[in-house]
Amino acid sequence: MHADQQLSKSLKPRHLSMIAIAGVIGAGLFVGSGAAIQQAGPGILVAYAAAGLVVILVMRMLGEMAAANPETGSFSTYADKALGRWAGFSIGWLYAWFWIIVLGIEATAGAAIMHRWVPGIDQWVWALALMVLLTLTNLGSVKSYGEFEFWFASIKVAAIVLFLLFGVAAILGLIPGVPAPGLDNLIGHGGFMPNGPGAVLAGILVVVFSFFGAEIATIAAGESENPVDAVKKAVKSTVWRILVFYIGSIAIVVTLLPWNSASVAKSPYVAVIELFGIPGAGTIMDIVVLTSVLSCLNSGLYTASRMLFSLSRRGDAPRSWMRISKTGVPSSAVLASTVVGFVTVGLNYIAPDTVFLFLVNTSGAIALFVWLVIAVSQLILRRRMGAAAKDLQLKMWLFPYLTWAAIVSIVALLIGMVILESTRESLVLSLALAAVVVGLGVFRYRKNGAKATVPATGAASAAPAAPAGQVEGAAGVDAAKDADLEAAGARTEA
Repeated sequence: MHADQQLSKSLKPRHLSMIAIAGVIGAGLFVGSGAAIQQAGPGILVAYAAAGLVVILVMRMLGEMAAANPETGSFSTYADKALGRWAGFSIGWLYAWFWIIVLGIEATAGAAIMHRWVPGIDQWVWALALMVLLTLTNLGSVKSYGEFEFWFASIKVAAIVLFLLFGVAAILGLIPGVPAPGLDNLIGHGGFMPNGPGAVLAGILVVVFSFFGAEIATIAAGESENPVDAVKKAVKSTVWRILVFYIGSIAIVVTLLPWNSASVAKSPYVAVIELFGIPGAGTIMDIVVLTSVLSCLNSGLYTASRMLFSLSRRGDAPRSWMRISKTGVPSSAVLASTVVGFVTVGLNYIAPDTVFLFLVNTSGAIALFVWLVIAVSQLILRRRMGAAAKDLQLKMWLFPYLTWAAIVSIVALLIGMVILESTRESLVLSLALAAVVVGLGVFRYRKNGAKATVPATGAASAAPAAPAGQVEGAAGVDAAKDADLEAAGARTEA
């Protein structure tokens, strides 16, 4: 292993496209949407649209910064430059923690499905097997990660496309034995918002977290052959992905079935497939959900390891984690993520209702923290650019108005988590964890100030963005030059 070797640039455009899609389509769409529909009725479509709009704005802001300066550390490195080293340190560790916790959640979910199919093997054995499989995939090469994610995402996309086609045909009355529902299910069971606007607003808090993961594409772009083009395509496709995959499929569910149906609450997609008369609906959905779980495990391990690698390169994590294998993989960071992931899986079986639940709750609001940091960083870096902003290859719409709108929306969601009893504990624990991490970051950089430069160990990976939005190579750019460019206002750090 070599500390001075660069990450492999072997992700193809097709990999990045599917990674971007996979980041949006999670198991929560197939399983968790039932509870959201039960809470808000057909009005949940408004909640999905509102949450999706926030994500679209955040991705556009992140895309602006990533297209100008593709970084493996993504928003963590941009927070470094906009708010100070303490900010990049804090949000980087919080983000890595989120995905490490996800490993425990998803491995257990996947193991539960496998145990249903093969009950003779204990569930914990399946969880262990899934973790080992995806660890080996990530250790092999970044291309193997990309290939696995490509096929996982392809299965999810194919499933949703077929669901949409059958759904539209059923709504139009083209499927024998399934009468066209018209608007009856949308407005005939207590109205479009049967539980009132308040339930729809609360529904936003339920569904907004299902969109988290779209930002993975900007992290993976740093290991692609053409990162700038990859970022631009991923960000621009966010709009139609959310409209088609989320709002489109949920619209079919609430149009074809009564929102208050028990089958919708249990599994809305299985209920619709059974309506079509397709045998084995539960098994089909189990396969799709297992694919989503494996995709999330794969991406979670990849994302956590790359963030730990970036933190190590900047001197904010153990130096050993910046070692890169001969295949261009940060293997030490992958193993570090895996070890903690195994611990969380174990805790889920040993103490699921105490320790593991506590750990899960500490990560509950991290998505909103990340989005808020992205928005604030973009606001600061874009203003710092001045006239140079005209050369950006990808720009935030209606800056700064939509940036401020996104910031206000995210703050409103955090306030909503305080008001809503079901999310209050998660917010409090997440804030407590964030306070500890931020405190460590501030203490660590108190002597250097908010504008501390990147440590020498991280100089090679912290490549500054060049004037006119062109990305310079990372090699040979030292921290002093980085600081001089920033001071001169010549950097396009948006």
